[in-house]
Amino acid sequence: MKVLGINFGGRAMKCGEIMVKEALFAAKEAGAEVEFVRTIGMRIDPCLGCGVCSQKRDQGDNVHCIIKDDYDKLVEKILDADGIIVAAPVFSVGPTGQIKNFIDRFGASHDRAALDEIQKKRIEEGKSGEELLDPRYFKKRYVAYMSIGGADTPHWVALGLPTMAEFGTSIHMKVVGQLDAYGQGQRANPLFDDKLMSQCRELGKRVNEAYGKEYDDIEWYGEEGVCPVCHGKSFMLDQAPDIYCVTCGVKGTMDFKDGSMKIHFAPEDKKISRTSMEGLYDHYWEIEHMKEVCIPKIMENKEWLEEHLQKYKDFDKVIAE
Repeated sequence: MKVLGINFGGRAMKCGEIMVKEALFAAKEAGAEVEFVRTIGMRIDPCLGCGVCSQKRDQGDNVHCIIKDDYDKLVEKILDADGIIVAAPVFSVGPTGQIKNFIDRFGASHDRAALDEIQKKRIEEGKSGEELLDPRYFKKRYVAYMSIGGADTPHWVALGLPTMAEFGTSIHMKVVGQLDAYGQGQRANPLFDDKLMSQCRELGKRVNEAYGKEYDDIEWYGEEGVCPVCHGKSFMLDQAPDIYCVTCGVKGTMDFKDGSMKIHFAPEDKKISRTSMEGLYDHYWEIEHMKEVCIPKIMENKEWLEEHLQKYKDFDKVIAE
């Protein structure tokens, strides 16, 4: 069992690093091989949206980004790991931009449903060995999150954990647990809070203990939330009474009774959250159907589109006239 600890965007020897290392100490004591990575000294540039990584994947190649920075180095460590503990500071309601840069580049290109379909296709074509996709894409992987905030009020860090959860969603990591560690401004240092450090240790231990277990057999560690799937507390109101969990996408319906709001979740809706293969495949086929509509539409109207796009290409010239 190899457990990787990552502190995204946090300074050296500050709250996030101390908390992740405490979790790694516990994982080490439980028998894991551990490694810590501080990304603040790494260059992880924003995604260009060029799509080359997904194109390579769809052609049966292993996934590589064309941007030459430290992103692929971190990806290699993640693919080698069996368990991952991720921390990120919250500066402005959500986690630091460095983790979002990574998620944007890692998520779509490592979509598990797409990887499964490409691998099936390669096997059906008689491919084997190095002609197949990297087997590390398909192994069980367990993850835990720590959102680190200075504010004493939870709504000032409300987008921390929901955003961080997308780190492992696409490649289908199982979330073991999480800590919403706001209030660091009053603590001054996490070492002053025995309960918090104990929670970090327990989280590291739980990640190690998850190794080899079926995803459905993992016992959640952390504060209970409203969502029955991901334990999230953030919801998006669509057309009443439908309501969706922002973190995992599971659908619920709400009603008001005796002056209080209740959210109900049907068993069939729980299966299509982003944390399940059913949910990932639901999105995969959605994208595939989009291609079937979008590509022919563009090709059929190519000349018209080029003509009407010209003024947008010449934007500076047009507005100067």
